[in-house]
Amino acid sequence: MWNTGEPADSYYAVRPECTDVPKSRFKIRAGKTLSERKWQSAFTPEGHLDISKTLGRIQRGGIHPSIRGEVWEFLLGCYDPKSTFDEREEIRKRRRSQYAMWKEVCHELFPVVGSGRFITAPVVTEDGQPIQDPLVVLETNQDNDSALPSEAGNSANSANSSDADVIASTSAIVEELTSRGPLDKKVIQWLLTLHQIGLDVVRTDRTLVFYENHENLSKLWDILAVYSWIDTDVGYCQGMSDLCSPMIMLLEDEADAFWCFERLMRRLRGNFRCTESSVGVETQLNSLASITQVIDPKLHQHLDALGGGDYLFAFRMLMVLFRREFSFCDSLYLWEMMWALEYDPDFFDIYEESDSASDKAESFKERAKSIRQYGKFERENMKSGADAPLPISVFLVASVLKDKSATLLSEARGLDDVVKILNDNSGNLDAKKACTGAMKLHKKYLKKAKKT
Repeated sequence: MWNTGEPADSYYAVRPECTDVPKSRFKIRAGKTLSERKWQSAFTPEGHLDISKTLGRIQRGGIHPSIRGEVWEFLLGCYDPKSTFDEREEIRKRRRSQYAMWKEVCHELFPVVGSGRFITAPVVTEDGQPIQDPLVVLETNQDNDSALPSEAGNSANSANSSDADVIASTSAIVEELTSRGPLDKKVIQWLLTLHQIGLDVVRTDRTLVFYENHENLSKLWDILAVYSWIDTDVGYCQGMSDLCSPMIMLLEDEADAFWCFERLMRRLRGNFRCTESSVGVETQLNSLASITQVIDPKLHQHLDALGGGDYLFAFRMLMVLFRREFSFCDSLYLWEMMWALEYDPDFFDIYEESDSASDKAESFKERAKSIRQYGKFERENMKSGADAPLPISVFLVASVLKDKSATLLSEARGLDDVVKILNDNSGNLDAKKACTGAMKLHKKYLKKAKKT
């Protein structure tokens, strides 16, 4: 049994040399935090989950780290709460098989995938020609005592004889691949992303002991490599490693972690869609501007006068869901509260059936009568009759801006000041307070928007 007020940091050990890592504000509280006992008692003997009770508990006190992974699978829609234990086991087996098939395809194209190694430099040119002796690599080898580079750019300096073997084998792989004839455009594009994934992997959550294990680094690289292969529209973009990293830590099976990440990307992949004229997250930034204009017009005018009316300074918060603004532990706590608040049992069915906005809006209006199955934030949207509700993440950013409004108005004399004031919050924001503030702003915004 865990004690009231037990800190959760101990579940995500920090490397001893990293002394400036912010402490978590999240406390495991008996009676509020969703415990393993409460979680197990929410299931019927057949395996049906009472999601409404679970959502309420998460909204009040988050999830105990020992069960976080399996609860997240439900919050992100991997499993229907109405399913049975047997049905979920069948789905799990099918998904693991599907992931294994995709990974095998990727392995055949580029055998480094699934080998316990990964690359940190380009292996082909943009026209698909092999690059000789690429600076590859980190190898999963528990007997290898070579230190991981602090930055991927130092790979060449830290290479040992084992690394030389990897470089040679990788060159051979690329030469063999290109010897079969001109590479398909999709294959070239995928190969071009693999080193960027590697560069990001070695920078992701490097303060955590978990990533001292090379196997975990390669697992993260493999999942992102497979995802970039199957999502041809978005592929891989910087920031995805920050979103995927917690899944690796919380779910032991690589395939399960992949599917949890894939479900999260269904919500967020629009943020990563970029064209020559627009950034994917631009729609949310425009919404943030509208919200701030309604709830704090003075702040909006000030930011606009400083040249920040496009709200690009909030880009990172929305792209990686506040991973840099909160401590690692608190960012997980924030995520699960967000997902519980905006939980929508119909969302993933709608996604499967149609990408049409009109179809989604229609489905939104024809929801089941059991409103308790929805998160508190989502219930507010349903009451307001909103056809295309804004995500809670936008209101969370608005809440942070509102909280810093006085400082921004008095001290910000340029966009650099705005960024500095917001960056000073990094690792020190209160997740519970931010969610409470977001809910208040959401309610206030809906009322004002209705009047106007």
